Amino acid sequence: MITLDPKALEAIHEHGREAYPEECCGALLGTGGNGSARVARIARMENARRDERRRRYVIEPLEYARVERQADAESLSVLGFYHSHPDHPAVPSEYDREHGFPFFHYIVLSVGAGVPGEAASWVLSEDRGAFEREEVRIQAPGE
Repeated sequence: MITLDPKALEAIHEHGREAYPEECCGALLGTGGNGSARVARIARMENARRDERRRRYVIEPLEYARVERQADAESLSVLGFYHSHPDHPAVPSEYDREHGFPFFHYIVLSVGAGVPGEAASWVLSEDRGAFEREEVRIQAPGE
């Protein structure tokens, strides 16, 4: 299960809306352990892909290192990543599976005609054979 601060989810929606019709991407920062993760906030990242930006994203190593340092400075961890699927469902693609890692959470946001829709979270199996959908819980105020 992954728990999201409502402001983090709102920020993912806003990023997807702004990037449409291209994919947006970013990191999920928070705390985790014992099979659960709590996302406190997101960190937008540049989609460094030069082609197929409507269907793909890539994060450069220096950009990832920058976000790792930022998380460390705030006593947080990089729990995973989010990205949008313009005009497609909130389901990881084969490309996402081929480039994912089993120890991260992946939130996929469907954005149809510029309007953010469903956001679903996924974890890649240890053998990297398939994504498994995980429960998304929105943190209640004061929690």
